Amino acid sequence: LVPRGIRERARSVLLLLRSLSQTTMAACATHSSLILTYAAPTRSQDLTLPSLISFANPRPNNLSVSLYPPLLLLGGRRCAATDRGSNRFFAVVVSALAAEADVDTEDAEQNEVASASATAVLDPTKPKKGKAALVLKRDRTRSKRFLEIQKLRETKKEYDVKTAISLLKQTANTRFVESVEAHFRLNIDPKYNDQQLRATVSLPKGTGQTVKVAVLAQGEKVDEAKNAGADIVGSDDLIEQIKGGFMEFDKLIASPDMMVKVAGLGKILGPRGLMPNPKAGTVTANIPQAIEEFKKGKVEFRADKTGIVHIPFGKVNFTEEDLLVNFLAAVKSVETNKPKGAKGVYWKSAHICSSMGPSIKLNVREMIDFKPPAAN
Repeated sequence: LVPRGIRERARSVLLLLRSLSQTTMAACATHSSLILTYAAPTRSQDLTLPSLISFANPRPNNLSVSLYPPLLLLGGRRCAATDRGSNRFFAVVVSALAAEADVDTEDAEQNEVASASATAVLDPTKPKKGKAALVLKRDRTRSKRFLEIQKLRETKKEYDVKTAISLLKQTANTRFVESVEAHFRLNIDPKYNDQQLRATVSLPKGTGQTVKVAVLAQGEKVDEAKNAGADIVGSDDLIEQIKGGFMEFDKLIASPDMMVKVAGLGKILGPRGLMPNPKAGTVTANIPQAIEEFKKGKVEFRADKTGIVHIPFGKVNFTEEDLLVNFLAAVKSVETNKPKGAKGVYWKSAHICSSMGPSIKLNVREMIDFKPPAAN
């Protein structure tokens, strides 16, 4: 009496309900009945047809009580189920209703056996050991040395300047003399011209490095540069050497009259940060003074594209007092050269670290207001 297409659809819906009950629903002791409900036929003479046909599930199925009220599976979809005698079409709505019943003893035993076998198959997860057990992913690639010295400081704590410098010297335990760096995050956006930061700072106690200075000059300036202690001095000949790949210098100073010729070296010197620039103090008429400043510890700095300034201010073999003096000079220079377009809070965060050590966060307000002890 029931069209074959409807029987097949009912069978597929029943299989779907079983799979849902096994995977996503909590098992409960129920039988299931599948009810196929015919919607009202489109023609008036079809009203004599039966409106409800029920197919009882011959096998008990575990369903959840969350199926109440009936779960509409194929609401509104038309099915081309055809009555053989009259060749008429009906709109079929399929819904499932879970009815409570007792569980057969056989099914209960089967469920217990199945759960026992599943428990035997699944192996318990093994606890992770070593670096794999670390919470932070970045720590899993760190060396044992770094992980040990990282325990000396608290990650989110803000330290005062003197305590931070003392702690920094403790974290530097490599076989070579590490540099000491300061990293300031500023509230600026360098893509705007009025928010760019590029300047220099003269570190009173020096950088701890030997700076090799080259000078591009002509005429009398050549003798002045040699007498001031320049390591390399030249004009056209030095330009040709640089074009050929010569880079045996740390700073390149040029007189203003040489900048027309130096302009062609932009692609070579620019990516290395060696291009002479008036803001950096490397284009000047007073060449002897520039040489003396860079030899003593003048450092150029600029904000990167994210608004962070990186400044080296000494070596770990400096005394804490010398590092403190250099650091305060760097802070003062960054504050003095504040861009005109900077708005709101200028200082966002400040950190110091050694070349191979963890960063130490500073209290920004205390850092800005810090006053060094008066010299005796």
